Amino acid sequence: MDNLTFTSSILLMEGLKVTPQSTYPIFILLLLIYVFAMGCNIGLIILISTDKNLHHPMHFLFCNLPLNDILGTTVMLPRLLQDILREASERYMTYVECVVQAYFVHIFAAASHYVLMIMAFDRYVAICNPLRYTAIMTNKMVVKLSVSAWGLSVFIVSIMLGLTIRLSHCRSKIENPFCDNASLFKLSCESVVINNVFGIIYTIIVFTFSLGSVFITYTKIASVCITSKNKALNSKAIKTCSTHIAVYIIMFVSCATMVFLHRFPEYSESRKLASIMFHIVPPGLNPLVYGLQTKEIRQKFIKRWYRNR
Repeated sequence: MDNLTFTSSILLMEGLKVTPQSTYPIFILLLLIYVFAMGCNIGLIILISTDKNLHHPMHFLFCNLPLNDILGTTVMLPRLLQDILREASERYMTYVECVVQAYFVHIFAAASHYVLMIMAFDRYVAICNPLRYTAIMTNKMVVKLSVSAWGLSVFIVSIMLGLTIRLSHCRSKIENPFCDNASLFKLSCESVVINNVFGIIYTIIVFTFSLGSVFITYTKIASVCITSKNKALNSKAIKTCSTHIAVYIIMFVSCATMVFLHRFPEYSESRKLASIMFHIVPPGLNPLVYGLQTKEIRQKFIKRWYRNR
């Protein structure tokens, strides 16, 4: 099949399998989750950007997290909500739309790791080198770290999707609630060994580098807290780092479950649920766990809430 026919073809989306009785309850539940996640994440960005007292490197780096969460929920949930209300035989999407969705789905997944890694670096400098923090974490450094996190995500995902869109296909059904790289290259009858190998190697590298860097960072932070006699500093470090670790664990477990189950066809339904949860759970919990557990953000939020009543 030539590339013109390939790229302009229409795909049938499997969507989310729900019974007729549960269609509207699930639709309402997912809609409320989407509105909640969007409201919380947009609210955090507005709060940090408009309050000069929050214009610190830690908070600017933190803005990358709600931005990524907004991307992750928006690229998947609105389309999924539409498909829930449609008949299974009417859930169509063009190939180009599917590629675009898959692209941003993987940008969200990759940036989830890189953003939390640069946030861990910020906490490492703040706690392990407090006297040099302002000299190291300048506005220029914040921009460099943010650009590197997003730039690396765009670069790697572009290569991964580039390897997929070169393939022709002999199938037209996406057996997933939304489009991703694996769903796209499974449409092909050509050899997808390169795609599988690249995906596995990339996943192992990202998981290893992400988990390793975060583990080493917080091990060093823990050693500083143990040897330090400053109880106030230790208490602040523990509170800040514990929220960051909680956010990282939520993201890592959700992502690892989705990736792991992709390799076992017999668990396809569990994998589809896990993939949806990856786009719902972290974006919904991150503002609560990280935003409201950070003292400065919590105080500003409460102050504004009472002022607007």
